[in-house]
Formats: sequence, C-alpha cells, structure tokens
Amino acid sequence: MPRVSEKRVGIAVLHILADRPNGEAPVEVIKAELPKHVALSEEDQSASTTRTNEEIWEQQVRNLKSHDKTAGNIFNDGFVEVISRGTWRITDAGRAYLRSAA
Repeated sequence: MPRVSEKRVGIAVLHILADRPNGEAPVEVIKAELPKHVALSEEDQSASTTRTNEEIWEQQVRNLKSHDKTAGNIFNDGFVEVISRGTWRITDAGRAYLRSAA
C-alpha cells in the first residue's frame, strides 16, 4: 500500500472537523481520529526522522499548517482556520468543498 498523500490527509481533516461540535478540534483530537478515516500503510506508521515520538502520518497532519502557503492546502484554500494555538476549525468554504466533492 502506498503512503497516504498530504492532500488525502487534508480531506480527512475536513471530514473530522465537519463532524465535530462547532466544526473545531485540537490537533491532538484530529490525530486521534484520522486513522478512522484513512488507511495507513506501514510506511505511514513508521517513525518520523524529524519529529520525535511521531509517526510520518502524524507529521503530515502538522505539515498541513506548516505548508499553509501551498496551493491545494486546506489552509491556503480557506477551508480550515486556526482559532487558537493547536486548534483548527472548518470554514463555510470547507463545508461547501465537502458538499461539492460528495
């Protein structure tokens, strides 16, 4: 099985947030829920070489915010916003994207 893409991780995050009260959740909750939304390969679950105590897929979740200026990123596209340090919220645009993708 190939590694999960950052785009697929972003879409899973949108679904997780859309299902939460007020459409928001701390990153730790997002990481706890993500394996229920995407199939993770052995490589995805291997240890990150740059972030201690994280698997590669967990790093990808955090990379969504780090790569917020990249085209196609859920932050860059206006689908998710930071409401406080470590807590994200889906926007109306993010909800509309999920409806259009369904």
